[in-house]
Amino acid sequence: MLIIDGHLDLAWNALYYDRDLRASVFTIRTQEAGMVGKGRAVGTVALPEMSRGRVALCFATLLARNTGHPVPQLDFPSVEQAYASARGQLAYYRGLEQTGEIRVITDSNTLDSHVTEWETWERNDTLPDSYPPLGVVISMEGADPVFGPESLQEWWDAGLRLIGITHYGLGRYAGGTATEEGLSELGPALLTEMERLGYGLDLTHCSDAAFWEALELFNGPVLASHNNCRALVPHQRQFSDEQLKAIIERDGVLGAAFDVWMLEPGFIKGQTTNAGIALSRVVDHIDHVCQLAGNSHHAAIGSDLDGLFGLEQSPCDFDTIADLQRLPAMLAERGYTDADIANIMHGNWLRFLHSTCRGT
Repeated sequence: MLIIDGHLDLAWNALYYDRDLRASVFTIRTQEAGMVGKGRAVGTVALPEMSRGRVALCFATLLARNTGHPVPQLDFPSVEQAYASARGQLAYYRGLEQTGEIRVITDSNTLDSHVTEWETWERNDTLPDSYPPLGVVISMEGADPVFGPESLQEWWDAGLRLIGITHYGLGRYAGGTATEEGLSELGPALLTEMERLGYGLDLTHCSDAAFWEALELFNGPVLASHNNCRALVPHQRQFSDEQLKAIIERDGVLGAAFDVWMLEPGFIKGQTTNAGIALSRVVDHIDHVCQLAGNSHHAAIGSDLDGLFGLEQSPCDFDTIADLQRLPAMLAERGYTDADIANIMHGNWLRFLHSTCRGT
């Protein structure tokens, strides 16, 4: 089963955690033995495991904030620094593309030929270690690196196709996770230009106020790349049933995240363990979205498995991203058909991408 993962922070990990993602997860863990820091020596994502797990395509992020509360290598004191960091992450993807490791996808023809190449390889499977390149659709997690609406054309020309307007805290364009603020004065004009150019709007991390204001102003394609269900985990970071239904009504797609604090209530980072929080909890959140929708057309994978954590904050029965291949059997046990499972594992994201990777 081919997989599309709606959220991975590949470039951030490569540049700021100094990980050579061409090496295996197990090599990187060995290299990081004894290091101090979140997720060190227990990472779960690298390119070889993505290939072995048939993750044929992912949404790969550019992540740099400018909220006024600097955090080393993540939240920068100036817009210029955030811009430079995001451009550096973009350069990393282009570097991997030059060496044939990945394929940056910006249009529907390339998207279709990429998926066809993987499907052909999957059917033949005569050279199991000679995988096609991994596909990457570039997404910005938090729009702080964008100087203003007039800069969006530059980013589009560089390959960016999806934008989440905020992250944690109060971003330049909208209130994010752990805030109550809506859109800033800069937000509406950004959304207008995003819609004109054809960007997809990622509502993940929006505060409740920002979510509803953005959804009202923006008429283009919407998604929640890595977002779980507030009905199952009552926290502002998750979306309420009302919000989930609003995305579904717009023919949007919601990617289930694997961070265990988003899977089960009561997990406290750095204090509690992931013991007993299994991969089946991811299926619970997927199933909740499908039940709200009345079909399998809006649930997907948005693992975020390299989002500044590793095994300690992943499902307890999970080792590497290749284990995403366990989900089809788990969904089948819940009564999902082969067609439903294909929708969830890749089909829904593929349909969504045809609305944002347009033209030739």
